[in-house]
Amino acid sequence: MDPAFLKAIALGIIEGLTEYLPVSSTGHLLLAEHFLGLGFGDPVFDKTFAVLIQLGSILALALVYFQRLFRVLLDAPKSAEARNFILGILIAFLPAALLGVVLHGFIKGILFNPMIVCVTLIAGGIILLIVDRLPQQQRHQNAMTFPLPMALKIGILQCAALIPGVSRSGATIVGAMLLGADKRSAAEFSFFLAIPTMVGAFAYDLYKNFAILGAADFQLIGIGFLASFVMGLLVITGLLTYVSKHGFAVFAWWRIFLGSAGLLGFLVLG
Repeated sequence: MDPAFLKAIALGIIEGLTEYLPVSSTGHLLLAEHFLGLGFGDPVFDKTFAVLIQLGSILALALVYFQRLFRVLLDAPKSAEARNFILGILIAFLPAALLGVVLHGFIKGILFNPMIVCVTLIAGGIILLIVDRLPQQQRHQNAMTFPLPMALKIGILQCAALIPGVSRSGATIVGAMLLGADKRSAAEFSFFLAIPTMVGAFAYDLYKNFAILGAADFQLIGIGFLASFVMGLLVITGLLTYVSKHGFAVFAWWRIFLGSAGLLGFLVLG
């Protein structure tokens, strides 16, 4: 098999495994490319590939929650609760979407940096560990009924995830828990918020880079997309049950370990 295809599969697996965990899928992809040589030799394409294959994870999420989300859309004309949920997701989506458009060049040109990823992995792991151990207020136990002001605050906190290594799911989960959500509903709201956030990122990045992508590039993206879709299905179906029982500590420690290993790798290998 073509080595490029194997790299695309490996990166798709990493993306699918990490997208919905609070560990930063983008950070994992950047470190895999830097230390394991899984990049394709073109920094611009590498960054675009990392963004575009996220759609596989999103389609996995849409498949798992299809009936529930479809019911919300059907109920929206007559249900205030359904309309509140849709509006809450849109409100939470907007801050990072607007800031991402404004800072798109800076983010991909400067912040897509393995050294930055290592630092933010460690910092985010420490924060996640602290929040996971805080006494749970648990005022909100249903991700579909979060108040609109709470959704906006979560959306503002999601802006931190524009820095690779912070983790979109990590930022939203921490934000929701600090605002009184239990661990399961915090993770589930992060799932729902991922749909417009990542579809928007996919569409905008494809628009910005479509002209430079060739047929071979789209083939690699398609392979990564499929691998991401399959692994995303596995993670989504098991994550909520796990965090309800065990919390997020294991993911916090993994972040700290990986970030520290990366910094050590820079120190030893350059």
